[in-house]
Amino acid sequence: MQRSLMSIAVMAALALGPVPIHAAASSPTRSQPAALQTTQLPRNAVPTHYAVSLTPDAATRTFSATVVISLDITEATDRLVLNAADLAFSSAALSAAGQPAQAATAIDLDAAQQTATFRFGRRLPVGSYQLKLAYTGLIGTQAAGLFALDYQNGGASKRALYTQFENSEARRVIPSWDEPFYKATFALEATIPAGQMAVSNMPVAATTRLADGRELVRFATTPRMSTYLLFFGLGEFERATATEGGTEIGVITQKGTLGQAQFALDSSRAVLREYNDYFGVNYPLPKLDNIGAPGQSQFFSAMENWGAIFTFEYAILLDPRTATQSNREGAFVTAAHEIAHQWFGNLVTMAWWDDLWLNEGFASWMESRTTARLHPEWDWHLHAVHTREGAMSSDALASTHPVVQRIATVEQASQAFDNITYQKGEAVIRMLEDYVGADAWRDGVRAYITAHAYGNTVSDDLWRAVEKAAHKPVTAIAHDFTLQPGVPLIRVADAVCRNGQTTIALTQGEFSQDQDHKKPLSWRVPVIARTVGGATARTVVAGGKASLTLPGCGAVLVNAGQSGYYRTQYSSKGFAALAQRFAELPAIDQMGLLADTNALGMSGHMPASSYLALVATTPVDAAPQVWEDIAGTLAGLHASYEGKPEQRAVFDSFARARLAPVLARVGWTAAAGEAAPLANLRSALITALGEMGEPGVLAEARRRFALRNSDQDAMPAALRRPVLDVVAINADAATWDALLAEARAEQASMVKAELYALLGAGRDPALAQRALDLALTDEAGATSSASIISQVASRHPDLAFDFAVAHREQVEKKIDATSRSRFYPGLARRSADPAMVDKLNAYANRYLAADARGDARIAIASIQYRVKVRKQRLPEIDAWLAKHR
Repeated sequence: MQRSLMSIAVMAALALGPVPIHAAASSPTRSQPAALQTTQLPRNAVPTHYAVSLTPDAATRTFSATVVISLDITEATDRLVLNAADLAFSSAALSAAGQPAQAATAIDLDAAQQTATFRFGRRLPVGSYQLKLAYTGLIGTQAAGLFALDYQNGGASKRALYTQFENSEARRVIPSWDEPFYKATFALEATIPAGQMAVSNMPVAATTRLADGRELVRFATTPRMSTYLLFFGLGEFERATATEGGTEIGVITQKGTLGQAQFALDSSRAVLREYNDYFGVNYPLPKLDNIGAPGQSQFFSAMENWGAIFTFEYAILLDPRTATQSNREGAFVTAAHEIAHQWFGNLVTMAWWDDLWLNEGFASWMESRTTARLHPEWDWHLHAVHTREGAMSSDALASTHPVVQRIATVEQASQAFDNITYQKGEAVIRMLEDYVGADAWRDGVRAYITAHAYGNTVSDDLWRAVEKAAHKPVTAIAHDFTLQPGVPLIRVADAVCRNGQTTIALTQGEFSQDQDHKKPLSWRVPVIARTVGGATARTVVAGGKASLTLPGCGAVLVNAGQSGYYRTQYSSKGFAALAQRFAELPAIDQMGLLADTNALGMSGHMPASSYLALVATTPVDAAPQVWEDIAGTLAGLHASYEGKPEQRAVFDSFARARLAPVLARVGWTAAAGEAAPLANLRSALITALGEMGEPGVLAEARRRFALRNSDQDAMPAALRRPVLDVVAINADAATWDALLAEARAEQASMVKAELYALLGAGRDPALAQRALDLALTDEAGATSSASIISQVASRHPDLAFDFAVAHREQVEKKIDATSRSRFYPGLARRSADPAMVDKLNAYANRYLAADARGDARIAIASIQYRVKVRKQRLPEIDAWLAKHR
């Protein structure tokens, strides 16, 4: 699954059905099986096959269904407990071979546990059975379970249906053992309106015209897989195909947009070819579709359903009017991530959500590796620093958790889709691959996939396979980085040069942003060091100390190549030596040194001004990615000065003086044949300088915006988004009205949603309030309102949070069912007001269950850290700026 920028989650209420309903049953029996997977269901029965017959009614947003579940009872029992939510049962019967079916004597629904207990009034012996259930359910308007997305196509209103079952939403459509450990095969059939296209994991096996004019579509039976990977879609679609290695690859879109999917189709073909080779096991299904859908979610942007990847349009389609280099990269990365899951997650699945990172961390690493390999012109290997920083921004707070974390409930599983699972998981894999070598790592992965195909695993299964292939002690290092939280800190003493060799002493501590006196944990840390322009050496820092000797003398860079997951803190002398030779470092090490310096400065481990001093020495012609990072960090510091206009003006003067010459060098218009990363840099510079009120950028953005309807060259696709960003951020009432009119007039669903979200970007509080009021209406579409509120929160977090809480019942109708407990803390997270901590605690105590407060804790830690930065670090920066004006 690819996360959305707004990552959030929750459970919904259960509807009661017409069969005999008793009071909520007690919690299902919990046990700890030998394989260490958790369960929320009794382990007395195992499903082997689901035969599902589904009849959706899109107009009324309801469905009826039957399912026949083949199962084995492994311990005698008088009842069967399945997951079910929002389902109303009309019948339930159990049969064994050669015996008449026995109707359930009662059905107990437990809304809190999301279960249905089918009682049979007698003890059922061990053996094979079939459970037949008839029921009805609801089609939602947000991306959970079976849901509807409404959109405009050619001026007409359309409705399409899709499913989203991860992590625990299959139970809203199929009563089932809705846990990853319970793998089974699925045979799905659906009764649909004639003329519409139905799509699922497997190809259509047969289509029958019914007497009433509808069609019965039967899909081929799936391989053994977990419930969360099942998919069904229905609508007025069109499909393009290609073939790779005997697999039919398809892209499915709403009618009229298929041409925008060609890049995704080509990318999927290239990625599948690469993965068939890398994994040493060919993709096992006959087809692989990617279904593009209008709308959006606060929880995810794409989902890896086996053979039927679901992706929101904004993450897969490239509209020639609006597509940028960043959009192309995003479309490729999304395909690479979700196709990686076809092996890591689908073919081999974690036994329980504790090891979710086995799915997401590995797919994230694979997406980065594959993007760098298949698009070398993008210099994607430099993205490793972004990954590391994204993880450490969460991992260095007191609210962090281990990569492998204990998950007990559905809510906790939903909240596990975070920076630690994805980005720290990816960063740790990158470090371990570098430690054992790429070939040994691949051999271990191939052995792991082969040994566990169609089964379930825990993390140690992967470590054992890699360790066997590499003949290195991988497991101990992996455990240090995945079974405990936090970020190692490697302190580097002054380099000592003797007889043409340089020796450095290394000590290991722990980097924390908000726990100044925390006792450091212990890690075994693989370290690579290099003298600037010279040779490298490796060691593993174990027991807290190590020394390293390198040939030659000179400034020493630790974590050369940035594959290590740790912060590096140099002595004053060592840092000065690196700063003096900063221009000679490879781009990835420039980015790594800048990132470490900023993080260490903001947390008080070194002077906060050190980052600005390094920026002041960065050459104007440094790599685009270096300046793109600098622009983003300076924009973040600009935001930290909110409410301090005099100090902000001084800081902005420094930042503009560094960034404006880079934009002048890059220019507003792309040169023929320029490197792809320059397009991203141009966009980042325009946006950052526009945020800081640089007069020339504001004037040029407004000029181009004013000419957008009369001059087709004023806002080409590459400049459209940064120009709109600058205009929206600095909008007055008339400009806001113009953006609103443009959103209302836009016909393309993807562009329309983007324009509505921009209405929440303004710095003017009055316009932010107008955007919030608009979000409560249905105008922007059922799935766009939440993104408007989140956009307001990026600049007015207190306003957005207070508004959303005050209108909670209305707002929650516009949020994914799996997103509510994360949405409100996400709004508050960027606040720098200490009073917000009390507001968040009050909200959590009133509305969130104890197991649903992970994001609230993260938000509180982030707010407290931001307050600390404003109070303690900004004055240091102010003093440095006063001396260097």
